[in-house]
Amino acid sequence: MKQLIFFVLILSLVACAPSNSQETKTNKQAVEKPSDFNDYWYAGEAEITSYNLEQARYGEIHSGEAVLVFVTEPFSKTKQVKLDDWRDASEDNVSVMKLNMTKKFLTGIYPYSMMMSTFTPVSYDKYPDPFKVTTSSQEWCGHTWMQLNLLDDNYRLRGFSYFESEGDVDKTVPNVILEDELWTRLRFNPENLPTGEVEIFPSTFYLRLRHQEAKPQTANASNLDVHTSEFSGNPHSIYTLEYENRRLSIYYEQEFPFTILGWEETYMSGFGNPERLTTKAKRINTIKSAYWGKNSNKDREIRKELGLSIE
Repeated sequence: MKQLIFFVLILSLVACAPSNSQETKTNKQAVEKPSDFNDYWYAGEAEITSYNLEQARYGEIHSGEAVLVFVTEPFSKTKQVKLDDWRDASEDNVSVMKLNMTKKFLTGIYPYSMMMSTFTPVSYDKYPDPFKVTTSSQEWCGHTWMQLNLLDDNYRLRGFSYFESEGDVDKTVPNVILEDELWTRLRFNPENLPTGEVEIFPSTFYLRLRHQEAKPQTANASNLDVHTSEFSGNPHSIYTLEYENRRLSIYYEQEFPFTILGWEETYMSGFGNPERLTTKAKRINTIKSAYWGKNSNKDREIRKELGLSIE
């Protein structure tokens, strides 16, 4: 058994580190992770899921692609960056679940490329808050960047934009639930997701696209089981956040590893005469892969398995 564990650690040089258990800010009684959690998430591979994307932007729906990459990795809680040496046995080494969410879509002649990264401790009984969230957006007008770093009692928010009104921002925001962390919380155990009225920091993607002030808002959260929907013909669950002017629903499988089937996000889109439109993402395929080592031209074939374009 010891030899097997050592072999798994070698395989997971880039992505792995030890793990424990978790809780949320609102539900202080943490629900244990499934017994096969470590077998799935510490096998030296990332989980990659591709989605067909219909993105609301400028009062219209634009087709594109989205990808969710979930992977565990060693993280420095003081520097809040990935550790170079996964064998670091110091107290500074905390295992996190990293989510990289990407969106690519065209608006007329020019493309959008967006990415959000969330770093959530796996041991959430000891570390109940995500350490860091970063979000970037690139298109032909320019690019923007937003970063949240956990401090003692709040988050440090830094934002950089080519828009004068958004400017360069460096401020603190209250330590509330981050919408971006809920995607990883769900993968630990969806029973830990907060329900009822919650104070929450909205999606950094949404703040960027709608040019909203970065501050907490109130939302009503629910977690419901359904028999069927356009996202799956099998029983599954829907986690929903209902804000005053926005609604997000995440569709996911009820059994571990709680794979995300897709999502819907409805809000006013466009400027001048905005319309209430719904962004929608539906799963194409899910694979496990040590993708960081698959960087040669021949490895492009794997993208076909995910149903993704070359770009």
